[in-house]
Amino acid sequence: MFEVKPYPELSWSISRHKTMLQCLRKYAYDYYASHNGWLSQSDSLAKQAYRLKKITNLEMHFGSVVHDLIYQTIQQVRKEGTFQFEEAFTEEVRHHLNRGFIESIKKEHLWMNRPKHFTMLHEIYYSQQQKLPEQKVKKITSRLQNTVKNFYASQTFADVLKKDRMEFIDAETFRFMKSDGVKIFVVMDLVYKDTSENKWIIVDWKTGKSSEEDRNQLALYALYLKQKYDIESLDDIIIRNEYLVEGTYVEHQLTEQDLINVQNLYQVSMKEMQRYLEDPEKNAPLPLQQFPMQDNPRICAHCNYQELCFPDSHV
Repeated sequence: MFEVKPYPELSWSISRHKTMLQCLRKYAYDYYASHNGWLSQSDSLAKQAYRLKKITNLEMHFGSVVHDLIYQTIQQVRKEGTFQFEEAFTEEVRHHLNRGFIESIKKEHLWMNRPKHFTMLHEIYYSQQQKLPEQKVKKITSRLQNTVKNFYASQTFADVLKKDRMEFIDAETFRFMKSDGVKIFVVMDLVYKDTSENKWIIVDWKTGKSSEEDRNQLALYALYLKQKYDIESLDDIIIRNEYLVEGTYVEHQLTEQDLINVQNLYQVSMKEMQRYLEDPEKNAPLPLQQFPMQDNPRICAHCNYQELCFPDSHV
């Protein structure tokens, strides 16, 4: 039976670490204030923070839709040996993007009550206009054409089509490893083993730009895989970033030092997170006011929590 707990479980992930570095107030809303906000008996702050947490933006929504459809396409190849062509894939992405836009402008009342089940775009919510910025629409339209074409031409999709030589592991689920009792979440797009080469391949699809944190994320994936499947050498693990907008891919051969670096990052990051706990045993946070706000207006302009930090920003 589902148990309602007053505080969330303390866990760690690269995205949580990045949020903490970006803005501690956003971190507090994301990981503490929004907890239980989906329950009817929760207080108004928890409900509001949870709702705002679920806002997305056009680029993120596009990336999420593309990731989901890539996953479905690969599953179809694995199970049925067939797949839909580029045109059908492109149309399906358009359909989901259009649906997200319609939900944002016409179904705000439904989203308010069930934010997990409806899309709300940041560009619509905070502008209170019934249209998206023209430049963004042009950018996503161009990105869509390139992304779909480059997915079908990618090294990874070529590997998927040789499925008799590939042993796939279901990766599009939450997985975690534990360190000192804390769950470290690892979410991988695709994992498979090339049985002819005896190599493990971890794939990360990118629909945006590369980031400095990419290497740490990859090292975390490799560490997880090495432990989970008792892989002796890092030389047997290939990590591949597929940059779908540019149509390029980069393969990384990680070293033991990369694994040490990500473990050190985790330890330093966790120590910083624990500074903001009133009761570490319960994972009870300090009062919200003790999480400093960001003072960079450019970062605030793209944040989901403007309404909470600056109440006059959304009327």
